[in-house]
Amino acid sequence: MTDAKHWIERYRGQVDAWIERDLKRHSGLGERVAEAMRYSASAGGKRLRPLLVLAAGRYLGVAEDRLVLPALAVEYIHTYSLIHDDLPAMDNDDWRRGRPTNHRVFGEAVAILAGDGLLNEAFAKIAELADPAFESHDVLSALRHLARASGMDGLIAGQAGDLAAEHHNIDLQALEAVHARKTGALFQAACQLPAWLMGNQAAAERLERFAWHFGLAFQIVDDILNVVGDAAVMGKSTGTDAHLDKATYPKLVGLERSWVLARYHQGMARQVLGEDVGESDVLLALLDRAVERKA
Repeated sequence: MTDAKHWIERYRGQVDAWIERDLKRHSGLGERVAEAMRYSASAGGKRLRPLLVLAAGRYLGVAEDRLVLPALAVEYIHTYSLIHDDLPAMDNDDWRRGRPTNHRVFGEAVAILAGDGLLNEAFAKIAELADPAFESHDVLSALRHLARASGMDGLIAGQAGDLAAEHHNIDLQALEAVHARKTGALFQAACQLPAWLMGNQAAAERLERFAWHFGLAFQIVDDILNVVGDAAVMGKSTGTDAHLDKATYPKLVGLERSWVLARYHQGMARQVLGEDVGESDVLLALLDRAVERKA
C-alpha cells in the first residue's frame, strides 16, 4: 500500500491547496461570512470525502484533475454540516479540528451564514462542470443525487434522527438507519460522483455498496473515539455523546461489540471491491484509515 499512501498524502495536500485558492475569490459586502467560510474549510482534517471522490475516479479511470470541482463540493457540504452541527441548538461543541468552533469565533449568525454559503457553493461547483467528456444530463444526474444525499433523503434526515434519538433507547436497526444517513449518505455520494458523471450505473451501484459499509464503519469508530479517544489528538471534545445522551453504538452494544461491528463493515466493504487490488488500492487504503484512525 506504499503507493496508495503516497497518493493519499499528495492529494490531501492538493485538496487543501484547491480550497485555499477557491475561497480566496469571495470578498465584498460578505467578507466576514467569507472569512468564516475559509476559517472552517481551511482547518485541515482528514479530507476523506474529497479523497474518496478522487479515489473512486481513479478506480474508474477518471483523471484526478477532472474531479477537482466535485471533490470541493463534497468537502464544502461536509464542512457546512460540521459548522451547523456544532451550533448551540445542535451539539453545542466548542472545538473542531483543533481550533474553536466557528460560532465561538464569529458568532452564531455568521456561522449559520457561513454554513449556508458553503452548501450553496457546493452545488455551484457541480453546476460549473465544463468538462466536455461529462455529458450535461450526467452532470444534472450528479447534481440531483448530491442534493438528495445532503438533504431530507440523507444528511439532514440523519441529523434530525440523531437529535430525535437523544435521551431515548432505540434498537440497532434504527441506529444504523440514522448513521447511514447522517454520515453514510455523503460518503456514498462522494464515491458515486465519478460514476454518475460518467453515466456508469453499474459502477455507481457497486460504489454505493462499498460506501454504505465504509460509512457505517467510520461512524462506529467515531462513536468509539468519542468514548476512548484523546481530545488533544482528535482536535475536538470527547465524551460529548454521553453528555448529550446520544444514541451510539457503545451505548447500545458496548465498546467491544462496537469494534466487532466496525471490523465487520470494514470486511464487507473490502469484499464489495473483490480480492484483486488493482485500481481499488486507494479506496481500500482510505477504508483502512477510516477504521484504524485515532482521530
